[in-house]
Amino acid sequence: MTFLLGYNIIDIELIHINLLGINSEEVKTMKLSTKGKYGLKAMFELAVSGNEKDPVPLKYIANRQEISDQYLEQIFSSLKKAGLVKSVRGAQGGYFLSKPASEITVADILRVLEGDMAFTECLLDEDACKNFDSCSTRYVWARIKQAIEDVTMSISLQDMVDDYNSNFNYREDDITLKMREIK
Repeated sequence: MTFLLGYNIIDIELIHINLLGINSEEVKTMKLSTKGKYGLKAMFELAVSGNEKDPVPLKYIANRQEISDQYLEQIFSSLKKAGLVKSVRGAQGGYFLSKPASEITVADILRVLEGDMAFTECLLDEDACKNFDSCSTRYVWARIKQAIEDVTMSISLQDMVDDYNSNFNYREDDITLKMREIK
C-alpha cells in the first residue's frame, strides 16, 4: 500500500485541481477539524517516538508536530479516556500507545476526536429528516460515509510509520544525516 503522507491534504487537493484545470480559488472542500488532524499527527508521532519504557512528553510531540501543547493536552485527555494512550506522571513522564501501533487505526482515532463520520444527520438518525424514506441524496451520503470508514479502518498507525520510514527524506540541516556521514 502506498500513502501520500509526504503531502498534506491541501497539496493533494491542489495537485488534483491543477490536473483538472480548475482554478483553486473556486474550490470548496470538506475538512476535518483541527482536533482530528492534530490528534492523528500526535498519535503518529507517539507511534514513531515512544514505547512503554520511554513515554513521550507532550511538549516533545507539540514541538515536533507544531501543535500548541495546551490544545494537545485536551486531545490526549480524550484519547486517554478512550483507551488509546496511557500516561506516566513525573519528570520522566509522558504518553505511550496503549496497544501496538498495528492495532490502532485512523478510524479509531478520528471516531474519538471527531465522532461518527457521517456528513448528514439522516445517516445517524432517520427521524432527523422528513424525507428519510424518499431522499434522493441519502444513498450518496451513505456511500461516501462507507468509503471513508473503509479507508480509515484499513490504515493503522503502523502503516503510517512504515510509509514514513520508507519515504523519509532528511532535511539538509538534520543532525542524524550529518552523524551518518561521519560514521
